[in-house]
Amino acid sequence: MARDIFQHPCFNRAARHRFARIHLPVAPACNVQCNFCRREHDCANESRPGVTSALLTPSQALAYLESVVEGTVPIASPITVVGIAGPGDPFATPEKTLETLRLVRRRYPEMLLCVASNGLAVAPYVDDLAAVEVSHVTLTVNAVDPGVGAKVYAWVRDQKRIYRGTAAAGRLWDRQAEAIRVLKARGITVKINTIIIPGINDDHVVEVARQVASLGADIANCVPLYPVSGTPLAATEPPEREAVAAIRTQVAQYLPIMEHCARCRADAVGLLGEPMPAAIERRLLQAATTNQCLEDRPYVAVATLEGVLVNQHLGEAEQIAVFEQCQDGFRLVERRPAPPSGGGSQRWASLAQQLKDCRALLVASAGDAPCRVLAGHDIQVLMMEGLIEEGLDAVYRGLPLRAPLRKQHRCGSGCAGSGLGCS
Repeated sequence: MARDIFQHPCFNRAARHRFARIHLPVAPACNVQCNFCRREHDCANESRPGVTSALLTPSQALAYLESVVEGTVPIASPITVVGIAGPGDPFATPEKTLETLRLVRRRYPEMLLCVASNGLAVAPYVDDLAAVEVSHVTLTVNAVDPGVGAKVYAWVRDQKRIYRGTAAAGRLWDRQAEAIRVLKARGITVKINTIIIPGINDDHVVEVARQVASLGADIANCVPLYPVSGTPLAATEPPEREAVAAIRTQVAQYLPIMEHCARCRADAVGLLGEPMPAAIERRLLQAATTNQCLEDRPYVAVATLEGVLVNQHLGEAEQIAVFEQCQDGFRLVERRPAPPSGGGSQRWASLAQQLKDCRALLVASAGDAPCRVLAGHDIQVLMMEGLIEEGLDAVYRGLPLRAPLRKQHRCGSGCAGSGLGCS
């Protein structure tokens, strides 16, 4: 089916007031820790990359998309673009990303598909992207000199090995350069985002543009640093407007410039710069608590100390309580032992097997690693605080949960982590 690639509002300034996009937040994990980034999965108050109000499985994402596109939830402008931009990196969990793209392509053959990534693990999946006719890919390239990159990145995780310093930055740029080459070989439009960080890479952005242009990149987006509390660069002042303009003028010698970036959230929807309508946010939260395959999953698991409140971090729970819905409310079926600590992802795969008849797991908090592994087994890890009965009622009725008041623990995100994840 013919598609008008100029209807992408991020790649075409003239389209930004006419055509809308929707981001499906299906990528929970990241394989690179930037010193300016903190990923949040439950944040409704910040408008920046890396945050979302909910995480979706591929099937949930399709159901949510259908409700927006087909008018169940009203939106003023036509959706022409479906993107995946986090809250982590789409290729840290490529199976979730690719499955989502395949579902969307089958359901909406007319849609433009796009992905935003750090580029570390893109190249092995370019054929898959081409097969579902992804037309646009954005790569964030902040340095081509490992000495500069070492100041931008805390660590890079490649093939289960953690790299730091210049080794991390050099490896990342090598993979990014390869990604640009193979994407262009398949005819995919490539945009390069570069974060302008005063005192670190502001004198280096033009060299980034020169090198990515030589590899065939199509457009550049020079984005001023957005200082985020709790990150190593939280105290760094963003660049002055005049400095940003001067950098863009120099970069324009090598690539066309995108100047209308809205620094979109991972769950953004609508026209660029518009806030998410309340009705769509409610539908997103509802989609996140709706399992599409529930017949064989009658139970809900809970991390609880005494059996009344949801009050345990998943990594600390020695037992998991399993509940079912009954005629007069909910009933504790049994308590199942949680796998012992250690063992990395295998621990959470074992837990998934123990809970394979559960549609969700209620916890006070959890790290990215267990959320990712359990979601891969169609078990949603849902964070809340309060009475177990309230949480069970919300899950079985497909309603939003009461979010925890305290700061969530998210390995590799808010804590910046070591890159190794919860064990």
